[in-house]
Amino acid sequence: MRKIVIAGNWKMYKTQAEGTEFLQKFIPTLEETPQDREVIICPPFTTLGVLSKNLHGSRVQLGAQNLHWADAGAFTGEIAPAMLAEIGVRYAIVGHSERRQYFGETDETVNKRLKAAQKYGITPILCVGESKQQRDAGETESLIISQLEKGLVDIDQNNLVIAYEPIWAIGTGDTCESKEANRVIGLIRSQLKNRDVPIQYGGSVKPDNIDDIMAQPEIDGALVGGASLEPASFARIVNYK
Repeated sequence: MRKIVIAGNWKMYKTQAEGTEFLQKFIPTLEETPQDREVIICPPFTTLGVLSKNLHGSRVQLGAQNLHWADAGAFTGEIAPAMLAEIGVRYAIVGHSERRQYFGETDETVNKRLKAAQKYGITPILCVGESKQQRDAGETESLIISQLEKGLVDIDQNNLVIAYEPIWAIGTGDTCESKEANRVIGLIRSQLKNRDVPIQYGGSVKPDNIDDIMAQPEIDGALVGGASLEPASFARIVNYK
């Protein structure tokens, strides 16, 4: 059975106080959430510690938005995987399109981060997806296959989540049609040795489209951006029908 994984990526939002306030409203909404749904919150690095304490004993798992590939070293501004594991981080987003677009992330550095996460028992959420320009040029399939081939070298597919995030649908209000997202996620699954790897859809996921997204047979969850910042909104997504 493939696991359902729903993760909220807070990006560069929420102080420690705001994160704590969010949890006070959000945690009670999980009382009737089916047990087979893994719920993850990925706050900024500064908020991880306080959330770790407040999430103890709850249904929610803690995720980071990135991690470095080295155990330690002279990498100013970076965070080592051991530092995350120490405070209870169980998941880490790797290769998000914003990291690729703004911070020079490549398929090769993605691969190194994936290995580092797994070395420390952290499950990486590998992000793949195409830009509007690449989609319009008919390059969606070849690009994603290339991202998977380069990113997954020597990676344990038994400790992995993949997120398909069409870059043109992130924060734009444009959502990839559910059937098209399902088709591309089916393509991703066809490239994997382990066909049971959970594959999420990410890209303008909202309370009013989550039911349709999750009705698709290939889609195993969602990587949620803006809609994960409000407790009621994220609760509706986690408790999709």
